[in-house]
Amino acid sequence: MRAGHRTIIFAVLLALVLAGACRSDSAGDTVLRFWAMGREGEVVTELVRDFERTRPGIRVVVQQLPWSAAHEKLLTAFAGGTTPDVAQLGNTWIAELAALKTLEPLDRYVAASSVVQAGDYFPGIWETNRIDGFLYGVPWYVDTRLVFYRRDLLRRAGFSEPPTSWNDWRRMLAAVAADAAPGRHAILLPLNEVEPLLALALQQEEPLLRDGGRHGNFRSAGFRRALSFYREMFERDWAPLVAQVAIANVWHAFGHGDFVFYVSGPWNIGELKRRLPAAQQETWMTAPLPGPEGPGASIAGGSSLVLFRTSRHRAGAWQLIEFLSQPAVQRRFHALTGDLPPRRAAWSDRGPADDVHARAFREQLERVKPMPQVPEWERIATEVRHVAERAVRGGLSVDQAVAELDRRADRILEKRRWLLARRNE
Repeated sequence: MRAGHRTIIFAVLLALVLAGACRSDSAGDTVLRFWAMGREGEVVTELVRDFERTRPGIRVVVQQLPWSAAHEKLLTAFAGGTTPDVAQLGNTWIAELAALKTLEPLDRYVAASSVVQAGDYFPGIWETNRIDGFLYGVPWYVDTRLVFYRRDLLRRAGFSEPPTSWNDWRRMLAAVAADAAPGRHAILLPLNEVEPLLALALQQEEPLLRDGGRHGNFRSAGFRRALSFYREMFERDWAPLVAQVAIANVWHAFGHGDFVFYVSGPWNIGELKRRLPAAQQETWMTAPLPGPEGPGASIAGGSSLVLFRTSRHRAGAWQLIEFLSQPAVQRRFHALTGDLPPRRAAWSDRGPADDVHARAFREQLERVKPMPQVPEWERIATEVRHVAERAVRGGLSVDQAVAELDRRADRILEKRRWLLARRNE
């Protein structure tokens, strides 16, 4: 049977299932359990009410989980067979839950959907949900890192535009630092945040892991280049050797001119609008992250919507995912949370596209890349943070740091290598 015929048949069958679900739901017997995290868990209830109004008989119970407890809660639910129907999942968790075979593959649902259109999503974000060739989630909102900068202070240093390459950035950082008052710096790179370094690393041709995620690849020329540039910013005193917790109020410090550049995410648009006085709102702007030779890549972060295999209401659960994926609903979700939509169509008409500070994020989202899609990645990223801090504090050379990272990554990935070897026997 040709693929096109299979798609048409599945679409017809899915439509019949959905119609049947609506008929049986008219008795009020369908309750969808939806787990959502943090602020998103608070505001999604408002959107869910609209979903329920258009689908009589389907009721959605939203359980809000704190991010600090969500991962353990999901694993406990898997072990006890009590997973929800739908959940918000940080996209670095997709690989882990897919390996546990607790997530329903969504390729056939998307193929039959007139709402979820893969080509409308930013490619790097969509790829965070594809594991071993299967789609396990639909992006709900996106997160990435780019440059926040004080354009008035940059102009004072002689530059009218933000940097677009590493060499541009070096010149600007050096000029700003040369004119900085004591205690002030050109850039803030908090040592407890590994994302800026990882973004620089994703701009390289070589992957962070090699051999299908079996070994670390930190001794590659690309990662050495990224770590060397990152370390240089501290060695030249362009960046202070501090964690963000050492800064009482990072927004006040930015407004005070304690640093000109800050690599951060979209949540700080709202924070700076709220926390800086009206007279300073014209002094700051955002820009895509510079790359080695030109505009660079950044991290494909955010959360996705997943469907669990144990759900007894998969048809209704998919309807909920489709509803939350509509561009108009995503624009409304952005208005409620500040989270950035993962679909181009949601940027094309009002909403985030009207925010001058969000436009750089729209450009950056065309150049984002997923982290290595292995269940062990978050543990490896923690080791990257620890080793990178030792390197910038002078405890390790770049050569020593990359060798140490490969050693730690290989130790973490030992079980993965064993399992993949058994699978191939």
